[in-house]
Amino acid sequence: MKSDRAAVNPAVSTRFRAMQHRNFQLFIAGQLISLIGTWMQTTAQLWLVYKLTGSAALLGVFGFASQVPMLFLSSVGGYVGDHYDRQRGVIATQACSMILAFALAALTLTNVIHEWEVIVIAFLVGIVNAFDVPIRQAFFVQMVGKEDLPNAIALNSSIFNGARVVGPAIAGFAIAWVGEGWCFFLNGLSFVAVIVALLLMRIKRMEIKPSKDSPLRSFVQGFRFAMSDLPVRSALLLLSVLSLFGLQYAVFLPIYANDILKGGARTLGLLMSAAGVGAVLGALQFAARTHYRGLARWIAATSASCAVCLIIFSQTMIFWLCTVVLFVVGFAATSVYATMFMGVQPIGSLIAGGVAKRIGAPYTLAVFGSLVLVGSLFFLFRVVMRLPQTPGETTAVPAND
Repeated sequence: MKSDRAAVNPAVSTRFRAMQHRNFQLFIAGQLISLIGTWMQTTAQLWLVYKLTGSAALLGVFGFASQVPMLFLSSVGGYVGDHYDRQRGVIATQACSMILAFALAALTLTNVIHEWEVIVIAFLVGIVNAFDVPIRQAFFVQMVGKEDLPNAIALNSSIFNGARVVGPAIAGFAIAWVGEGWCFFLNGLSFVAVIVALLLMRIKRMEIKPSKDSPLRSFVQGFRFAMSDLPVRSALLLLSVLSLFGLQYAVFLPIYANDILKGGARTLGLLMSAAGVGAVLGALQFAARTHYRGLARWIAATSASCAVCLIIFSQTMIFWLCTVVLFVVGFAATSVYATMFMGVQPIGSLIAGGVAKRIGAPYTLAVFGSLVLVGSLFFLFRVVMRLPQTPGETTAVPAND
């Protein structure tokens, strides 16, 4: 299938080659507005849960509820994307997210909201995302074609993290001025932009030829392949450690903003934005890659950097230092995280909340950062140092080594 391209400019940087497609231009424009609203809602939800409860454990429950559907339902979402109209599927998921945002806004603005209602709506949004993400990524093929698909996914990640810079900062000031409910309401309105963009697209219908294998069978085959190769297996284990322990800092940011740095919602927004700036640069760096040479060493270096900065962050009480190390964490985690998706992060959120209830958020982050550092060093010496050194050589370490 030929994608609907704008005039192709051979001088366009490889970083932005997917932007030559008109449909993708429409998508990115709508997505940027929508994602700013999404990050506003995420920030406001974290702040609202902590304001209502003052509980680190319930912050962990919130993180778990919002992410766990992706862990168990994303394969089902992929199955739907392989069998049904993808454009309509993305429109449907965006409409559902809009309805949930307005419901959350109504509950909050009428002052009848409780922490469990926030958590339940976060869980429902997680279910919607479990379908939206795989359907949307499958839809990218129809927007840009297979050749530009990796760049489209990477640019979408850059837009996601770009909104992560702007959205929390806006939310921090909006919470202080008008309250959390209006953040949720503005997020609901933001979905109009992406829905309109989707409706304006000229998508050439293509015959979808789904795999005859069941989602479970495909998952098992992929898992067996990954576990049979030492570098792949080790990389996945390291990324799982990072997802389980290293990416839980966001759950604790309301505690740091309010109790440790003695700030408020605006401080929370600025901390999240600092990590977002780093994440944007990390995503752009990954988008610019045209080969996989040296990727293992890059994963080891960035995951170790993330671990060290998490340990520093856990023990600092200085705002500017917090923003600097969160910038590095955002860059490093996104560079590594671009090779996998939600993984075991939801389980990590639940563990983090429970541990923090007993020993406090700073010590929890210090322990989790240390675990990520150990995993990074193991990956470095067990795998990276044993890879071929000849440029361009791609021979894998034998599976039975």
